[in-house]
Amino acid sequence: MYKCLRCKKIVSELIEGRVMCPYCGYRILLKVRPEIVKRVQAR
Repeated sequence: MYKCLRCKKIVSELIEGRVMCPYCGYRILLKVRPEIVKRVQAR
């Protein structure tokens, strides 16, 4: 899942392999990451 930086809408799939928002045509998308923070102990 990707998020458009201009219109802030969630884009679930890329159209024909193109990196472009289908709503506004903006070409910069941000990959949405889960909000869960993983903690790893240092040894």
